Amino acid sequence: MDELIAGYRRFRQETWPQQRALFEELAAQGQRPRTMVIACSDSRVDPQMIFSAAPGELFVLRNVANLVPPYMPDAAFHGTSAAVEFAVRVLLVERIVVVGHALCGGIRALLEGTPPEAPDFVAGWISIAARARDAALRCDDPAARQEAAEHEAVRISLANLMTFPWVAAAVAAGRLALHGAHFGVATGRLVLLPGAGPAAEA
Repeated sequence: MDELIAGYRRFRQETWPQQRALFEELAAQGQRPRTMVIACSDSRVDPQMIFSAAPGELFVLRNVANLVPPYMPDAAFHGTSAAVEFAVRVLLVERIVVVGHALCGGIRALLEGTPPEAPDFVAGWISIAARARDAALRCDDPAARQEAAEHEAVRISLANLMTFPWVAAAVAAGRLALHGAHFGVATGRLVLLPGAGPAAEA
């Protein structure tokens, strides 16, 4: 905990004085982000850093392997779906960006099996991207297989977003755009992923 307290003190001493007016404005007027980012919980992939975003600019959701489940309104707990609903229906974001990344442990678990230390929830969660495993196994090279699955998982999340009726309606009306991307941890490169076809560096 000591390193966290030390980091907070640096924030109060260095960042807060420079950003105080912005935080006070955000507190008084509320948040109005134009972009929702769905990214992995991986500690190496920070959307705010990647996009050089200031406080209040991004509505960020992070989970294992940046996955979005299909629309399934029932009595179960749906943290990811709740965040999407709040972003689209309350905050009226203009775009959702799903950001996958290299060396994703969730995707590795999808390809190689869930770690024995995480038997309760991980396997069920990453099964959302089962189709990505099928696509990746067509690759002979292990590194290419991992990246192919990471790309495909982003496309699956984009497709699942379109199963939410109010997402599909907003996209059809031109009020919302969906984008996919893949971040290279070692290279710092962000590649844009269309729903189908080749990738292109941003």
